[in-house]
Amino acid sequence: MALRAALLKSIWYAFTSLDTEDSGKVSKSQLKVLSHNLHSVLRIPHDPAALERHFSDDDDGPVSSQGYMPYLNQFILDKVTEGTFVKEEVDELCWTLCSKKNYHPADDQLLTNQDALRLWCLFNFLADDRYPLTLVPEEVEYLLRKLSAVLPVELSCVELEECVSQECVSPSQECVSVWSFLHLVNRSAVSRGVDADSFSLAVEKVYREVVGNVLKEGYLWKKGHLRRNWTERWFCLKPGSFSYYVSEDARDCRGVIEMDHNCCVEVLPDRDGKRCMFCVKTLNKTFEISAPDSRQRQEWITAIHTALRLSSSGRWSLHEELKCIRREQRAERERRRVLRVEETRRLKELQEEREEQQVELQLLKEAQKQSRESLQREEQRRRSQHEEMQNTLKRQLQEAQEARENLRAEVAVRDLEAEHQQRRIRELEDLHQRLQEALQLQIRARQEEETYRYTQTRLLAEEEEKVKSLLALQEEQEEQILQTEREKQELKLEMERKCQALEEAQGQLDKVRASRRRVDQDIAAAQRKLRQASTSVKHWNVQMNRLMHPIGPGERRASSGNLLAPPVRIPSVSESESRPPEKQTIKQNSLDCGESSSAENMDCGNTENSEPTDV
Repeated sequence: MALRAALLKSIWYAFTSLDTEDSGKVSKSQLKVLSHNLHSVLRIPHDPAALERHFSDDDDGPVSSQGYMPYLNQFILDKVTEGTFVKEEVDELCWTLCSKKNYHPADDQLLTNQDALRLWCLFNFLADDRYPLTLVPEEVEYLLRKLSAVLPVELSCVELEECVSQECVSPSQECVSVWSFLHLVNRSAVSRGVDADSFSLAVEKVYREVVGNVLKEGYLWKKGHLRRNWTERWFCLKPGSFSYYVSEDARDCRGVIEMDHNCCVEVLPDRDGKRCMFCVKTLNKTFEISAPDSRQRQEWITAIHTALRLSSSGRWSLHEELKCIRREQRAERERRRVLRVEETRRLKELQEEREEQQVELQLLKEAQKQSRESLQREEQRRRSQHEEMQNTLKRQLQEAQEARENLRAEVAVRDLEAEHQQRRIRELEDLHQRLQEALQLQIRARQEEETYRYTQTRLLAEEEEKVKSLLALQEEQEEQILQTEREKQELKLEMERKCQALEEAQGQLDKVRASRRRVDQDIAAAQRKLRQASTSVKHWNVQMNRLMHPIGPGERRASSGNLLAPPVRIPSVSESESRPPEKQTIKQNSLDCGESSSAENMDCGNTENSEPTDV
């Protein structure tokens, strides 16, 4: 999101530079060229017909910035991938387009084109996302202070305020445009007598720090891991990495130390002839480094802690965070100013109410004074009347006494009225005193409320940080819970498959056992049949031996009655060897026939399930 906003700022300058008539619209041919150049520097494929299709309803007329934004978002910014292009090339392209129209350097120009480009990038970085892009005086003063801190000559606070007040767009808005800012910087540098080389180095350093996110850089001594010798390297610290190079031009990188949560920095005691040592520890290595002095070592350690803090919080720009903090502080100051104005208005209202009460009190005092004067006049008149009545109406003493009593009653009534007026005055004075006390109490309450609001803001900020950390822990726990649930589901499915396989194996085992029992029964039956067959074979072999025994000369043939029990004669070895081969062949054939017949008889015996009798 931050990259998209930064690209939009640069592209806005390029678009407005093409608007030569200041009408807010640009011709389509110029937009084609701008789009083609943007596709080239952003390393994204270009579709020449996309612009024509997008603005097919308005072929001839120019296109405004609002009309170009949908095409810019859909065909350019949505396809941008961070890391595939060089942001400096985009800035240089947009600066080349807008500087030709708006930037007109003076004769005593100190800024080079490269310095103006970097100051333009710094201005865009600090400007808010409101168009046209301007910079509030606080940010201009902040940037001038950064430049003057690097320069050999510093500007005083009065000079900075005067420069900013002179270059404001209008007294009501109090904002500075980028072109006024460039003239302001050039005039300030020329008035202080700064040379061009020093100013270019200062601009480059501030640019690398603010836009390039370089927290700190400089020469340090590093101890090798293999030869264990000390070598001077140029170190460059960023929020995500700690790189070291052979020289200051940062071309030959010798290594990069990742700044993550596994990294830490520690102070080391002096040894090996090196002072002001510290080490950066990672999971695999420990880098021993030596600074020139203790102040430099402390600055490097503080910068590394800042890089680790930014890396752990997922932020990659210190000045982006500082810009947000300054913006919040300005909003807070504006809110306090509004509260002070409101408080002043309320105090004025209370003051006016108090003045009205004082006027009313003055009127009451004047009325009391007039009543006293009237009473005095009435008393004088009454006395004169009484004297006249006493002198002229002595005969009417009773009437005069009655009149006197009436007058006394009237005086008593007037006295009561005067006493009532005095009591009313005292009540008003008490009311005035109470109003004074209430005003003081309200002022103290406002002060306490201001203190409470400040404390509450600080507590809310701390609570917000805690809530963010708790939300992060909660998300991590939810991810672990989801992973555990997935693992449980997988184990459950695996157990179900194994149970099913076990049941199938158990069924197959039961089948195998049943088959084994049947095979055992078949084997037992076959063994019985085999025993029966061997008995029959032995019987028939005996019979065949008897039948095949030759009858010698002089021997008598056995009678039919003795046929079943012929004499058995076992030939000797010599006789069997001297026997002619024809007879052995005949005997072998007869044995084969006997075996075949015995096999047939065995089959028949197995079929009939009858056991042969022994001979």
